[in-house]
Amino acid sequence: MRCPFCGHDETQVKDSRPTDDGSAIRRRRFCPACGSRFTTFERVQLRELTIVKKGGVKQPFDREKIMRSITLALRKRPVEADRIERVVNGIVRRLESLGETEIPSNVVGEMVMDALASLDPVAYVRFASVYRNFREAKDFEDFVGRLGYSDKD
Repeated sequence: MRCPFCGHDETQVKDSRPTDDGSAIRRRRFCPACGSRFTTFERVQLRELTIVKKGGVKQPFDREKIMRSITLALRKRPVEADRIERVVNGIVRRLESLGETEIPSNVVGEMVMDALASLDPVAYVRFASVYRNFREAKDFEDFVGRLGYSDKD
């Protein structure tokens, strides 16, 4: 494993253990060249997934992009990190179980929307506002209105 700090090719594993949910192996590593320590995670990948964007552009699936999007939507919300990890793992498993190697980006977006809807309503609306590309306040108002919330609640 290459050191992310100095680029040295040989790092040493100091500690390995499974994550709490057992979906990955957490490894603490040490770089003998610069003395830095860092953590890596090793996960099972059932197949190589490719995301097909709206314009037809293809790019490799990036689990961390889903993690960043969900974490951003949940910023300052009372949701534990392990719940976020389980949600992301569930989305990845669902994508892998589709049986397709090329997945339209809107399928991923809808899975994230579904997960956030059950996890936190504020995060759901935050994500939807970006994902659905709200252009004006009326778009936002219409979306929230469809959720069944009102200003009287």
